[in-house]
Amino acid sequence: MYVSVVLFTADLRLHDHPPLRAALDGTREVVPLFVRDRGVADAGFAVPNRLAFLADCLRDLDSGLRRHGGRLVVRSGDLVEEVCQVVAEADADEVHMAADVSAYAHRREARLRRALEADGRRLHVHEAVTTALAPGAVTPASSDHFAVFTPYFRQWSRQRMRDPLGVPRTIRVPEGVGSEEVPSRAGLPGVSAGLAAGGEREGRRRFSAWLRQGIADYEDRHDDLAVDATSRLSPHLHFGTLSPVELVHRARGAGGPGADAFVRQLAWRDFHRQVLAARPAAATADYRTRHDRWRTERTAQEDIEAWREGRTGYPVVDAAMRQLRHEGWMHNRARLLAASFLAKTLYVDWRVGARHFLDLLVDGDVASNQLNWQWMAGTGTDTRPHRVLNPVTQARRHDPDGSYVRRWVPELARLEGLAAHEPWKLRGPERDAVDYPGPVVDLAEGLDRFRRARGRA
Repeated sequence: MYVSVVLFTADLRLHDHPPLRAALDGTREVVPLFVRDRGVADAGFAVPNRLAFLADCLRDLDSGLRRHGGRLVVRSGDLVEEVCQVVAEADADEVHMAADVSAYAHRREARLRRALEADGRRLHVHEAVTTALAPGAVTPASSDHFAVFTPYFRQWSRQRMRDPLGVPRTIRVPEGVGSEEVPSRAGLPGVSAGLAAGGEREGRRRFSAWLRQGIADYEDRHDDLAVDATSRLSPHLHFGTLSPVELVHRARGAGGPGADAFVRQLAWRDFHRQVLAARPAAATADYRTRHDRWRTERTAQEDIEAWREGRTGYPVVDAAMRQLRHEGWMHNRARLLAASFLAKTLYVDWRVGARHFLDLLVDGDVASNQLNWQWMAGTGTDTRPHRVLNPVTQARRHDPDGSYVRRWVPELARLEGLAAHEPWKLRGPERDAVDYPGPVVDLAEGLDRFRRARGRA
């Protein structure tokens, strides 16, 4: 009987899992394997919120495998070394895994392929597992990737996506392959107090409930900060407890403007991955340079700390940053406002903000995080690179009665309506009673500095 290893990475589920189904083709036994990759930790990506959510996902995956006769094997160390060790212990013939897009993932895959082939084993890498379409599935005639979303989305929408796969009925794991204990979030230090639960069962429960109760209003209300009408599925997409292919199929099956808007967001996720796959340097370097001379952590230390702590004096920005710290997650509109404020109003290097987000976001990944930051900083794929989001105007539009601000900035809880967005306008005893800082920068001054820096003053 042939034996295969299924290497789980950012695809921690049993539903619609092409590598697992391919490995089980015929009469194979499989070793479901997850490696706690030392390289990820060494690069600073193994942060508390994602470790806690990951632990939930791994425990749920192990539970699901056991319901079908299997179990999850967990190892820690260098991924290539650990996979090769498990292959040797199981006398496996091949390894199946999902494709990924980061430069680190590509290097790791190449190392693993060389090591396996040197020992007469095979590596099979499966596309459209962590994305709805493979990064290279659609390309323009003149380039290896789309640099603008709209034409990409037009082509993306015309493609036929594969049908989702069911869960295997039986998963047989060979004896004699040892495993570490499956990790738990219990006792992990530094985890955000409001961090959501992870795992495939939780992801599927949340998506099914949202299909019934939320998706119909998504187009009209997804930017509403107070109502929070988003799906909150991004952590499950990041860890792969939900399949993008299945989500597209089910959303299209639901139909309607809300479903169409949700599918468009899944296409944005694929869009960023095809950009990063083609231009891996965009994780750290400007995709399109504007020759900025950004303020750095050394030259703008006080402003950066005020931004990180949610003490900028602009309530909607501060609410966003406090939500991030408490939940390890942030509303998408709030992410745009916080990023615009740091990169353009404060004119701080976008990499400073991207790193802080990655330190806290449970859904933080290189493609979506870095390229969204670049989009907002005007160094990425935005066709209007010099736009600046005014936090007061945006707050009035997307938090009209101040509920979002009062939820996350309790110092302003007594202020009614729009007053919560401009506390600096209070006078005398009324202002003295509010323990909240004044603005770190005048918006007009920040806008002028940005325009001068970009040669547009």
